[in-house]
Amino acid sequence: MGELQAKFDSKLKGLTAPEAQLVNLLGLDRAGLESFFESIGEKKFRATQVMKWIHQMGVTDFQQMNNLSKDLRNKLADVACIKNLEVARDLISKDGTRKWLLQLEDGNHIEAVFIPEDDRGTLCVSSQVGCALDCSFCSTGRQGFNRNLTTAEIISQVWLASQLLEEEKKPGRKITNVVMMGMGEPLLNFDNVVTAVRIMMDDFAYGLSKRRVTVSTAGVIPAMDRLGDTLDMRLAVSLHATNDELRDELVPVNRKYPLKELMAACRRFIDKQNSRSRITFEYVMLDGINDQPEHARELIKLLKGIPTLMNLIPFNPFEGSGYRSSSKKAVLRFSEILNRAGMTTVVRKTRGDDIDAACGQLAGRIEDKSRRHRRFVEPRFGME
Repeated sequence: MGELQAKFDSKLKGLTAPEAQLVNLLGLDRAGLESFFESIGEKKFRATQVMKWIHQMGVTDFQQMNNLSKDLRNKLADVACIKNLEVARDLISKDGTRKWLLQLEDGNHIEAVFIPEDDRGTLCVSSQVGCALDCSFCSTGRQGFNRNLTTAEIISQVWLASQLLEEEKKPGRKITNVVMMGMGEPLLNFDNVVTAVRIMMDDFAYGLSKRRVTVSTAGVIPAMDRLGDTLDMRLAVSLHATNDELRDELVPVNRKYPLKELMAACRRFIDKQNSRSRITFEYVMLDGINDQPEHARELIKLLKGIPTLMNLIPFNPFEGSGYRSSSKKAVLRFSEILNRAGMTTVVRKTRGDDIDAACGQLAGRIEDKSRRHRRFVEPRFGME
């Protein structure tokens, strides 16, 4: 807090400090806001007042916060701001899915997607600019990697989507669930993601229950263990393969954290949660790669003893992927084998593919700092 305190003191004393930046309150959870207000000589309860103004009422102008004194409003304008991302593009699919291309201050772009369903409205949120994990079937991974998003940049996606959906004034167009399944590996941006999730679940902000916020990971085991110690919430694991040889190719992080270790981490995570918890496993169905009956049987053995929700996801093609989507017959056969073994299984519908908003299609526009120059060769795995 020393550096932060010095910044506030400098501003409050009227000193010029060209390098000092306003603190973006959008990225502070309740504890962070309480510390902020104490550091500028105000009471902690101001945190809940300002949280409600920002996240529940959508107010970004301190002068409109009429339950704050004029002096406090002016003080906030001197040391803080509420700054959101800019909407560069806004697309709506024929199925009602809505995707936003959002511009960051550094010129990069990320994407967020709202998926309406009969009983819920799910917002898919990005955590990084690009992704460093390079999963072979994912368009995001092929764009390379630039940086982590700040907490403010993560929560801005929720703020903007909430406001823009409210403007539609249509029933069923409200965020009830958030999944950290957009661009990036959330657990490689641990602190900012956790702070953003706390804001999402705060009753003075978005009030989402811990069962309606999901963080997805490709299997970064140390961060999974840390997450289990930090939050009670839903975890999704991008699995996609039932043996290490195949998963090493599809999800390269498996070379560092193989399946045996990953399954042990999943069991540890469940042990830290309440008795009703289960892990969602994401499994993209790739024609002739991981969709055969023997793969389904291997999956049953692999996940034995882990409370599971299995999501079977149709592969969403993109240029140069080298993969094909499994047939409906193959997906149905795979699902039936899992169901007969007592595994709760959902076959996900492809949503928003006409605007490249489907799972695995998010790409944004990024300056790739990873220098990932790959040549994509077809066919893969002997496919014709």
